[in-house]
Amino acid sequence: MKIKSTLAILCLFFVLSSGTNWAQEKGTIKGQITLNDKQSPENISVILKGTGLGTITDSKGNYKLKNIKTGNYTLKISAIGYITKELKISLTKGQELTQDATIIANSEELSEVLINGGKKNHFAKKENQQVSRLALKNLENPQVYTTISSELLKEQVVTNIDDALKNAPGIQPLWTSTGRGSDGAGYFSLRGFAVQPRALNGLPGISNGSLDPANIDKIEVIKGPSGTLFGSTIVSYGGLINITTKTPYERFGGEINYTTGSYGLNRVTADINTPLNEDKTVNFRINTAYHSENSFQDAGFRKALFVAPSLSYKASDRLSFLINTEFLSNEATNATMLFLTRSTPLRVNNIDELGYDNKRSYTSNNLSIKTPSFNLQGQMFYKINDSWTSQTAISKTSAKSEGYYSYLFEGTTSFPAITEGVVFARYINYQNSTTLATDIQQNFIGDFKIGNMRNRIVAGLDYFNRQIIDNGTGYIVNGRIYIGNDDLQTVNENVFGITNPAQYITTGDNGKLSKNATDALLAGATVNNSKTKQEVYSAYVSNVINFLPSLSAMASLRVDRFMNAQNGTYNQTALSPKFGMVFQPILDKVSLFANYMNGFTNVAPAEDINGTTRTPRVFNPEHADQLEFGTKLNLFGDKLYGTFNYYKIKVTDRVYNIRNSATDITYFQNGAQKNEGFEAEIIANPISGFNIVAGYSYVDANVTKGDATTVGYRPTSAGAYNTANLWASYRFQENTLKGFGIGFGGNYSGENKITHGAVTGTFTIPEYTVLNSSIFYGNDKFNLTLKIDNIANVDTYDGWSTIHPRNMRSASASFSYKF
Repeated sequence: MKIKSTLAILCLFFVLSSGTNWAQEKGTIKGQITLNDKQSPENISVILKGTGLGTITDSKGNYKLKNIKTGNYTLKISAIGYITKELKISLTKGQELTQDATIIANSEELSEVLINGGKKNHFAKKENQQVSRLALKNLENPQVYTTISSELLKEQVVTNIDDALKNAPGIQPLWTSTGRGSDGAGYFSLRGFAVQPRALNGLPGISNGSLDPANIDKIEVIKGPSGTLFGSTIVSYGGLINITTKTPYERFGGEINYTTGSYGLNRVTADINTPLNEDKTVNFRINTAYHSENSFQDAGFRKALFVAPSLSYKASDRLSFLINTEFLSNEATNATMLFLTRSTPLRVNNIDELGYDNKRSYTSNNLSIKTPSFNLQGQMFYKINDSWTSQTAISKTSAKSEGYYSYLFEGTTSFPAITEGVVFARYINYQNSTTLATDIQQNFIGDFKIGNMRNRIVAGLDYFNRQIIDNGTGYIVNGRIYIGNDDLQTVNENVFGITNPAQYITTGDNGKLSKNATDALLAGATVNNSKTKQEVYSAYVSNVINFLPSLSAMASLRVDRFMNAQNGTYNQTALSPKFGMVFQPILDKVSLFANYMNGFTNVAPAEDINGTTRTPRVFNPEHADQLEFGTKLNLFGDKLYGTFNYYKIKVTDRVYNIRNSATDITYFQNGAQKNEGFEAEIIANPISGFNIVAGYSYVDANVTKGDATTVGYRPTSAGAYNTANLWASYRFQENTLKGFGIGFGGNYSGENKITHGAVTGTFTIPEYTVLNSSIFYGNDKFNLTLKIDNIANVDTYDGWSTIHPRNMRSASASFSYKF
């Protein structure tokens, strides 16, 4: 027995000794990676080429690779937005090799100039070359923009684009997605002008429905008339909404999420990334989502399937490719919208007088609309030399609408016996429309010095082609709807023409909302057969000159040639200039800026009508000019970002008409409008784990010249005078509560004059404050969030001469697992 024990001990000693010797034969590679622009060096990829071994750096840039066989290797160091560095190293037996390195920023990456993953202030992701088409930091850019990060959207359990945009000061919903052809995406008021989210990675991305946030890395709300760099196809005078999508990276990883909540919400998303070859030069990423949700109203639903594959390929240190695609299959009932009269005096002037029950949808789940869409984008980046980079981009987009679209309209029919309340007519048609768009861009981006002055310049050519094919039907009336408090007998006899009490309608709606009945009504409707085509040829240049490290100027110019294939007289040429100045009294911390910006709109031809005589009219492009100044802050080591600015936008050459009757219409092009306002934004991380996003906006807007019935009145697209947003969250950093967190915030909107004019009078949506809260727990692998929206269950509405009820109180739970 003793011999056996001795043998066992000797065997164990032999194994341990062998393991020790084996470990001693292998070596370790460690070091620290730094960035030349002093950004956080966390999450930088460090791999040994040809071995499959790799790691990422910690918050200080440190890395370590253990148990490496002796031999010669190539150490590859890479990060998005930086030039990849490869170092030849030799590892001897048992050696602990220290290999430090510094990598430098590279303007060839469009998606991200700076790495933000290691910042404590993780709601701040300001830097993006798409904003100015140049590698400018926020403090160097004389234009104002707000960035909404994907981290903020996750923390708020955001499942739609409308809720995402609530985090940007100065932007308000006008109406939600309708799904109707060519303009079915949601509309928002930005600096008092209507805008849709039509930019995807700085390129046109058209949608007829609600956008899915699953593939969003961040959203940039770029403010002011940005015609100089982006043209007129995707912007408004208030600015544009640009969505930056997620891109592949050089390691395997991903995240799976399930969200459930009120009104039948069920949502599953997946984000998976993987290298496709050993050298990790080809990387693939796919984001996908399934979404199913009902409405808080008596009818309404949305079902969607979203898939977004993307591929990156780095052919060499000079040449790289990026392909982004998105496919969305969406079916929904269109939102309830009450259109108020635009030509006669209003019968009611506010929500209380209207007496509308916002739980009523006045639609049916049998009458839905499908809005499938796709976006395909390909980009090629080629580094010509140390000073110049070429970027070639091609995008194709398709948005289709097929199904039933309806709205309620306050008609001109008079019902003298009705003493209070409003009678609406339900208009409905069958949508069958497809919008196709192609965009081709070629940009040359330079960064060089002339003498001691640094120049950053982009010069580009852009071709845009859009076709709209419409084979839908005309509108028919599918019943009348009474909203008010008159007695049942009066309503039935005077609105619905029913005198027999046994046949009285108690719902205030005599429409036929079954599919068969609606199809029978539409059988007699006219069918459209139209196809329109528009082309825009553009050239632009923008240069930022640094006279001093703290003083720079931007000068930009664009020329657009707009062509309409169906009407040769519609061809127009427009020039759009832009100037800006930035002075940094404290370099990289405080900047003072001012800008002049221009935007334009190509105005379609029209006809003056005088009895039987029709006189064609061709108009010049309409223009908007903005003057703006303010300050931007980046203080306490990225812990406080702030922007405070004042702007004034003047619109000239507006086209309007004086309509005395259907046979007496005269057009004029001397209308004008003035919008001015103040905005403030703060993104702060005052203490570790505590993050704040806050904003305030004031907008004053008036028609200053034009139709006498509108001069001096507030345009319906202006939204509320005052709005504010807030989200604050704290995640515990230590002790037993480490990983737990709470969030709280909401939105305030002042009174909103959604109809305002001398003829109609004013309809005002009341002010409201919506409060939201969440509690969450998570670590590096998983996260669980519970959230309540609209805690006080406040009635809220948006509108644009329309009334649309927004969501009531809801609860949701979200679980994510990372790998």
